[in-house]
Amino acid sequence: MKYLAHYSEGLRAQVQSLLDEGQLDAWLRRRYPALDEGHELQSNAALYNFAVGIKRAKMASSRPLSKVRYCDKISTLNHALGLHTYAARVQGAKVKTKHEIRVASVFKRGPVEFVEMIVVHELAHLRERDHNKAFYRLCRHMLPDYDRVEFDMRVWLTLIDTRR
Repeated sequence: MKYLAHYSEGLRAQVQSLLDEGQLDAWLRRRYPALDEGHELQSNAALYNFAVGIKRAKMASSRPLSKVRYCDKISTLNHALGLHTYAARVQGAKVKTKHEIRVASVFKRGPVEFVEMIVVHELAHLRERDHNKAFYRLCRHMLPDYDRVEFDMRVWLTLIDTRR
């Protein structure tokens, strides 16, 4: 239950119980009926437009995004679900900064809510680099049910992990 390591023992026990009883998939499907059907954000262009839309609506004054794309190299096994990168380059007398977001490709086949949660998380890093109270307050501002969706996404990853 590596994806749930930071949750309470009680929550982990509930998830383990559902898993042992073969009910975890049904529990997730009640919350996300189209659990394994994927979503419309299959291309990098669609993902970029989705992220920019959230950014415009919730963080209009933050720095612009250069790229948003799916990445096959991100390993959820190493607890990375998405990445944000900053690249600074000198062009003449100016320093240009590029901000990129990458989302693990495994999320192409999950609910769109999981992609939204990861995009919100990575967008929050444009303002707050560390995972502190201000960071999570910003995540909850952009996605009010951020905590529930993150938990559900981690439960889904746990379920996928058991199928391997």
